[in-house]
Amino acid sequence: MRKVNRSSDNATGGHRILFECNNNLLIYLRDDKPEISFPNHWDLFGGQVEENETPEQALIRELKEELNIDVVDYHFSKTFESTNETKANTKFVFVVHIKQQAATLTLYEEQELKAIELNERAIYKFANMLSELLDDYAEVK
Repeated sequence: MRKVNRSSDNATGGHRILFECNNNLLIYLRDDKPEISFPNHWDLFGGQVEENETPEQALIRELKEELNIDVVDYHFSKTFESTNETKANTKFVFVVHIKQQAATLTLYEEQELKAIELNERAIYKFANMLSELLDDYAEVK
């Protein structure tokens, strides 16, 4: 697994593309709270890279917090610049493979967890620039 360096102070943890064992994309529905960004939108798992933390460490920590899974099979895919948020930032995109099926996972934050096929992505209202990120990923897959 390749180390990813944060190249600027505006970097935040990237959303990770997380597949279950039959190659479905795992997504979750964000809380419906007006005080959060993109309430009630679908999202990919991820979060902020904390101070003195690498993107890989953030990946492992966030997926442990959000799904209580230990991530071992992953690889870095790319960085993606996000400019349509309050503060522009860099998303580090990882592809993660897990053995668990979506139905066996417990979501510890947010509203709902769902496994979808990549070609179903257009019917979901995704947060931020994730539709663009998924379209880009689908082109190279």
